[in-house]
Amino acid sequence: MTDQAPRKRILVAEDDDAIAALLVKTLSLDYEVSLARNGHEALSMATKLRPDLLLLDVMMPGIDGLQVSRLVRKLEGLGKVPIVFVTAKDRPADVIKGIQYGARHYITKPFKLADVRDKIAKILKH
Repeated sequence: MTDQAPRKRILVAEDDDAIAALLVKTLSLDYEVSLARNGHEALSMATKLRPDLLLLDVMMPGIDGLQVSRLVRKLEGLGKVPIVFVTAKDRPADVIKGIQYGARHYITKPFKLADVRDKIAKILKH
């Protein structure tokens, strides 16, 4: 019966090819996943796709993940979409900044896929 329920949509914004492929492949097992390669693309896709969750790299060309988060929060219908940051920026000040920009979770690279999947599953159950 659960196969008939619509799958939750995740928009992954990641510019590293290997990490992007890994995240998309893994998350596609349970969710409908779309990939943006930079911040501009992520904003455009978010307005069209209306994802249930955004998984954003902080450091991307053009608009970084923090700015994507800030701009998404201003868009009608997307203001409350959960955001998870995945980044190499791991200083305490970076984590605090990520939370201030609206992240539900701030995951540092390298990460364990199981941790990413668990955090997303908990968020999307609500």
